[in-house]
Amino acid sequence: MSLEAALLQLRHARNHAADVFAVVDPRAWYERPIPERHRIIFYFGHLEAFDWNLICRGHLGMKSFHPAFDRLFAFGIDPPVDSAPADTPSDWPSIAEIEAYNRRVQDAVDSSLGLVPEQLLRVAIEHRLMHAETLAYMLHSLPYELKLPRIDPPVPRLIERESPEVEVCAGAAVLGRARGDGFGWDNEFDAHVVDVAAFVIDRCKVSNGDYLEFVNQGAKPPHFWTQRKNGWGLRTMFREIPLPLEWPVTATHEEAESYARWRGKRLPTEAEYHRAAYGEGGWNPSRAHADFVAWDPVSVFADAGRSQCGARQMVGNGWEWTSTVFAPFPGFTPFPFYPGYSADFFDGEHWVLKGGSPRTAACFLRPSFRNWFRGNYPYVYAGFRCVAN
Repeated sequence: MSLEAALLQLRHARNHAADVFAVVDPRAWYERPIPERHRIIFYFGHLEAFDWNLICRGHLGMKSFHPAFDRLFAFGIDPPVDSAPADTPSDWPSIAEIEAYNRRVQDAVDSSLGLVPEQLLRVAIEHRLMHAETLAYMLHSLPYELKLPRIDPPVPRLIERESPEVEVCAGAAVLGRARGDGFGWDNEFDAHVVDVAAFVIDRCKVSNGDYLEFVNQGAKPPHFWTQRKNGWGLRTMFREIPLPLEWPVTATHEEAESYARWRGKRLPTEAEYHRAAYGEGGWNPSRAHADFVAWDPVSVFADAGRSQCGARQMVGNGWEWTSTVFAPFPGFTPFPFYPGYSADFFDGEHWVLKGGSPRTAACFLRPSFRNWFRGNYPYVYAGFRCVAN
């Protein structure tokens, strides 16, 4: 990667993160919209602290100009649901102090890019883009009066309805990526082949309308749904609306598994997802409802990408839960400069998601990328589809 390209991509990632922070009303910086996560103010300092600790201090050995901030903003948290941290707003520095820290870090990073290996640059860029998405999850739960709204672009056209399921023939699924074949996070290696038996998969993601039938039979409603006098509503990013029945449902892994069992089906494995999404080749994700194209999803029947087998929107418009526990591939080796990135989550409590949401950066739409969250974490822009043998 050339110096010019590195600087351009880094600034592009900074702009995406800044666009999310711009949603925050100045009164809300010290709010904690998700009880199990840090306050918003932490993430404002975390992105630069990560770059400093990775590049300037870690790789280049620069002397710190603010060791306290380097430590304070170093690590996020991933506690179980209902396990909230105990800090108070007064425990955190002011916006002005963090802005001054961020400017100095950015100047130091930008002036050092020519000395940094491409792998570390890609880590810094993609780490920031990850947070540009997960920050949206957090701000989704912020009260509307504490957000500065944005407007989504026009939605894609709807397609004609087709049969609800598609058949996927038996064959090989290539998981992961080969070493030397471009950048990947440690859990993406090594590439390996998995034989997959034939199966049938839902053509479209499970919709709110589909899931409403389950709720009407006594199931708990998903996190973003609201009970209204005249029916169900949905908390979107910037307003509450009547429940859009054709949008993909956003659900936890536990809810997705329960729904699949109710239908007499199951969730796909990671390998089955690959067979349905990519078949024997790949998929051009250019039409996917992803890459910060919008704040909210569109109809599961919108014209936003189709795989070789005929399944719709397997990339974009919402991550998709699989039945695969997040675990290392054969040959896994942790990053020496970030050993806990994946390994800390090989605990049997996190599940693999594939695909991408409207707030997922284009680089994460690559087939080898693996997302993961706890099975009962309700804030992810994630849905699912069901399979049967």
